Amino acid sequence: PRAGLGCDPKPGLSTVGPDDGLQIKTGAASPLLPPLLLLLMVLCLLDGARRCHFLRARALASTMGKKWLPLESNPEVMADFAHALGLPTEIGFHDIFGFEPDLLAMVPQPTHAILLLFPITEASEKARLEHASTRNDDDAASDLVSPGVWFTRQTIGNACGTIGVLHAVANTQHEYSIADDSWFARFFAATSTMTPAERAAHLEADDSLEAAHAGAASSVASSTAVPTPDEEVDLHFVALVHVDGGLYELDGRKEAPVRHGDTSAESFLLDAGAVVKKFVQAGGDSLSFNAIAMGPSAGGDAMF
Repeated sequence: PRAGLGCDPKPGLSTVGPDDGLQIKTGAASPLLPPLLLLLMVLCLLDGARRCHFLRARALASTMGKKWLPLESNPEVMADFAHALGLPTEIGFHDIFGFEPDLLAMVPQPTHAILLLFPITEASEKARLEHASTRNDDDAASDLVSPGVWFTRQTIGNACGTIGVLHAVANTQHEYSIADDSWFARFFAATSTMTPAERAAHLEADDSLEAAHAGAASSVASSTAVPTPDEEVDLHFVALVHVDGGLYELDGRKEAPVRHGDTSAESFLLDAGAVVKKFVQAGGDSLSFNAIAMGPSAGGDAMF
């Protein structure tokens, strides 16, 4: 069964942590804390610091303004969405049924990117906060991160599927042709020199992308019921890409890309499997994982 729907800086638990607070847009001074947040703060004192981070993130993320319907982790839904924005139809999306060699052999090559849907757990949040605490910079600039990596932050609830597609296409567009008059071409040209935060703000103001996302989220190709924007969805998408010899995890909840060592076009799928296994280990007993490869359409039909 398909893992389901994702997500949101909320299930992604946004950018909330002990030292990396969520930016909430308000037009005036901050209001008094809502009763739910006050209650959870009391529970935090009783339940320990790790649980506190998890609960506090939920409460704060619920105050976010713009929220979209979550996208289903479904190759057909992703393909329809990406093709409508300008991805050529010879590039499609394919379920990855496992990372054993015989299962990987079923995935059309070359694999341009991987979209991974995973459950948000206390363990995964602890790992994210530990990563954030080791960073000294506030953006995507780092000696370990290639300047060729395109990265944006996520500030829209339930937009992680769209952010994942953007990260996948932006970092692999040199491997295929995107029409000059497409949404992708215009967006990447307009945001090429922006910071990750500026790109996120540009996304929030883009009504055409919001409409395309809404259409994909409510697609008849979806195999699960479409939730409301305010419904709790504790799943999150990230993209894994190969850029300039490095394997990168791109998660809009994080301050910057995460480099997971070296890779190549030939070994990317296998190397990415090792990263996915780390996510599975952090997920504990959860089975809510799904991986989709972006690569050549199978016989022009993409799998989708």
